[in-house]
Amino acid sequence: MRTLPLRRPCLIALAALLLSVIPSMAEVFRMEEVSSVTAVAPERIKAKTILVSDHAGDKIADGDTGLMRFEDWARERPQQKRFLSLFPSYAEPLIKVSVHGIEKPYTEKLHVYVVEARFLIGKPADAIDLDRFASLEVLEAIDPSIKHRRITADQVRPHRDPQSAHNRNPDRRWCGAPQSLCIESRYPLEGRIPVGIRLANKLEEGGRKISEFMEFQSEIRVIPPSEIDQAGLAGLTNIEAPVAGVLEQTLFDVNQVMQFGKLMAVLQPHPSDGTKSVATVFMVLGIETDVLQQKKEFASIPVLRNLIPVQVLMGKSSFNTGNSISAGLPRYVRNRIRSIAEMLDK
Repeated sequence: MRTLPLRRPCLIALAALLLSVIPSMAEVFRMEEVSSVTAVAPERIKAKTILVSDHAGDKIADGDTGLMRFEDWARERPQQKRFLSLFPSYAEPLIKVSVHGIEKPYTEKLHVYVVEARFLIGKPADAIDLDRFASLEVLEAIDPSIKHRRITADQVRPHRDPQSAHNRNPDRRWCGAPQSLCIESRYPLEGRIPVGIRLANKLEEGGRKISEFMEFQSEIRVIPPSEIDQAGLAGLTNIEAPVAGVLEQTLFDVNQVMQFGKLMAVLQPHPSDGTKSVATVFMVLGIETDVLQQKKEFASIPVLRNLIPVQVLMGKSSFNTGNSISAGLPRYVRNRIRSIAEMLDK
């Protein structure tokens, strides 16, 4: 039986399909783990590659989690602490707790998850529009599973709730600048995590219940040129080039697990190639140490052994799922950085 030859229109259609797929595959950024992002010179970064480090192996990091105690981080990395804390003078919050009906001061100890990333953008730094990131549409494109709504400065919880007063910025009012975007975000935990939370809440008599949602308030702004600390940020990125722009998202209120978060993207011209720029992205999350220590009550119940909070947070539990927060912080942060890189590169 004779095989009929492919008609020319079919060949053309097939070629067009292949040509349309190949460029889109080439556009995807790949991740490359390194020990220190800021130690890698821009000249050594390959195209479409994101260098990333969460410093899990650093001497001040906890061997099991890769997290650093806030006090160790502040002492050993003062430059990071200055720029990436909630505000430069931020300290572990002093809160009031009730013990047998008597209120006593208590320092909320924190651990920090610190991630650095660096990648090249194929256009000059002054051609990149950071302002477009301060919009709800772009935020939901970065992670569609998190929903956002605008709020005013008067709705910021640290401004109106005495229990959150420790997260007020002493240097300026959150969301007070006209160019800042103030948002409240809500993320329903995914997969089997909500079922595990319901069971844990049933077994827990009294005490604070775990929510099936992560809710947080934050401010997104492009830092005005007059406020950019050129020398300080160049020292933070370890690149001797003027800072062309800084995008900053500050989480100043979270309903559980964390006390604060900061994402900062610093754009600088490529030191040796004027047609390119370098983006260095930092993300720091301040996690409540008490959450990390919740092991015994979960480990003693067979069905909850894999819901130990620190394992879920670090993406090491069978309960982890998806690509957002429920996947664990390492995957969530990397996915977010990749989305930012792809948007900046367009």
